Amino acid sequence: MTSSLIAQPRRVVVKLGTGVLTSGIGRLDTERIAAIATEIADLRRRGVEVIVVSSGAVGLGMGALKLDRRPKDLSKKQACAAIGQSLLMQTWQAAFAPSGLTVAQVLLTHEDLRTRTRYLGVQECIRQLVAYDTIPVINENDTVSAAEIKFGDNDTLSALVASLMEASHLVILSTAPGLIDMKGTGRILPVVEKITPEIEAMAGGTTSETAVGGMVSKITAAKLATRAGCGVFIASGAEPNILARLFSGSGVGTFFVPIGLPLEARKRWLAYFQRPSGTLMINPCAVPVLREQGRSLLAVGVTGVRGRFQPGEIVNIAGPDGTVFARGKTTFSSEEVAALAGLQGDAVRALHPARKRHEVVHRNDLVLL
Repeated sequence: MTSSLIAQPRRVVVKLGTGVLTSGIGRLDTERIAAIATEIADLRRRGVEVIVVSSGAVGLGMGALKLDRRPKDLSKKQACAAIGQSLLMQTWQAAFAPSGLTVAQVLLTHEDLRTRTRYLGVQECIRQLVAYDTIPVINENDTVSAAEIKFGDNDTLSALVASLMEASHLVILSTAPGLIDMKGTGRILPVVEKITPEIEAMAGGTTSETAVGGMVSKITAAKLATRAGCGVFIASGAEPNILARLFSGSGVGTFFVPIGLPLEARKRWLAYFQRPSGTLMINPCAVPVLREQGRSLLAVGVTGVRGRFQPGEIVNIAGPDGTVFARGKTTFSSEEVAALAGLQGDAVRALHPARKRHEVVHRNDLVLL
């Protein structure tokens, strides 16, 4: 791996999959966890801030309940998570204790990051935990997560945490040694400069009874994180001293190069932490106005509306071909936008004289994807 591509880590999110943490359903691999904790402690001594995203709670709960298959029923998965989460945190604390480090449990749902005030609260809490020299250990709050508020998998969660905390690097440790070119050389790709459809086609799912996602979710996470200016590693958690080796440029794995400069914090929140309520369709003339000129979306540029939403909700913005290329906070409801579509500014102001803003989406509330 080319060390020149890998900047000195400043703040790192380390995500560990169930396959790395366990040696079978419900059986924690305490030796491996202790070794990884030692590696993280070494990074901390070098002045690197480290945040851990840890899977494993559902798998541990399955083991405690003597289940050999991941439950399909939501309440049963929640019960497994409730039992397993305390076991997981006990294990992490025991692993960090020899290094004199304290762990802090942080359980999140998507709603915690979707709502701006809660997003800022989570961000400040994690910052304070790091300032106290603790190791935040983050997991999805599976005991309360339902389909509409789930991240889907901890790979996605780790990418969102990396963006939330403006991490310089995200390290996804799993049973996979990296992204393998299965249809070509059969070798691990050391560097991915751009995630193309060909790169995505190399990914596969997972057949594990305790895990979700597989390489597909890791590529999705890499897309999210790199677009937020974060470099991403995918490597094997079984490799000894893997973190130090990755950051020295000698570790086996795949490095995804970050794209451009990090987004300003508010626009990062708009881009990656939302589940849009609908879509605004715009005409061909409006596309370059948003993309190249950085202006607001006006009613005259809107051709149609998909979905139902209220003022202040987040919506996608799509071009004439239906491709979503932007996202923003709408000033009007879906019914109002439908009535205003194609109208000039004076007509919009005449219909809504009490509104302080008459842009459909103001440029300060709009981000290109």
